[in-house]
Amino acid sequence: MKLLYFRRNDQLLPGILTEKGVISIVDHPTYFKAFTRNGSPFTNEHVFHIQEILQSEGNKAFEYLDEHSLIIGPCVPQPQKIICIGLNYKKHAEESGMPVPTTPVVFSKFANSLIDYGNPVTLGKEGEQFDYEVELGVVIGKRTKDLSEKNALSHVFGYCVANDLSCRDLQMRTSQWLLGKSLDGFLPLGKYVVTADEIKDPQNLDLSCRLNGEIRQSSNTADMIFSVAEIVSYLSKFMTLLPGDLILTGTPEGVIMGMKPQHWLHGGDMAVVEIEGLGSSENKFV
Repeated sequence: MKLLYFRRNDQLLPGILTEKGVISIVDHPTYFKAFTRNGSPFTNEHVFHIQEILQSEGNKAFEYLDEHSLIIGPCVPQPQKIICIGLNYKKHAEESGMPVPTTPVVFSKFANSLIDYGNPVTLGKEGEQFDYEVELGVVIGKRTKDLSEKNALSHVFGYCVANDLSCRDLQMRTSQWLLGKSLDGFLPLGKYVVTADEIKDPQNLDLSCRLNGEIRQSSNTADMIFSVAEIVSYLSKFMTLLPGDLILTGTPEGVIMGMKPQHWLHGGDMAVVEIEGLGSSENKFV
């Protein structure tokens, strides 16, 4: 399934994308008790509940909304944690002039970096070296602690497209990357979370980034140093992961930081990040 959040008045409401349009979950009485309003996270148990109702009631029970008439919010609207993995593609580590890691490099972003789908990104007055990064986003669907790598993917709710925007001069100002990663609006996501049952192998997905129509990044998640299962298992040894937590799994080579000369993002540029089976995110910079 493809799940999204859309805005109605001051609330974020969950919806399901179907061939006929978007089903508003909270408008259906059978669904209502399974969800709370304003961005409550989907869980793995919700998926089973939704599938059962769709199969038992068919198409007649639902009113369909026109997807293109909706204001689409972040597909992961209120994560308790946004955890990022740095330098997780060998060639990206090399182009960045950094050692290839032997254990995952972990840092964070905050929820202020989320924006509605397709909104322009304001580069702001602080920093100058603005850069793009296409990444596979992993959404947790179960409470997860001390999980083995073998069982890790069973705790994944779904996957989404992410653009881990960065301001390199702020990022490298100190040994801590946080400042250059958590500027307002610096985490555009794709329109949907695609549930894990539709992604047969998260380690075999093509991903790309186009800047003003030019291909800048083109790779496959098979090139990750640490797989999704390894990352989820590793993180769960140190912290409890909760439904709705978002993990960004790193970016491949082709970022501006690795280029010579470096022409950083500026107002008027358009970046499109895309992942096979998950869709895309398209954002203009202002």
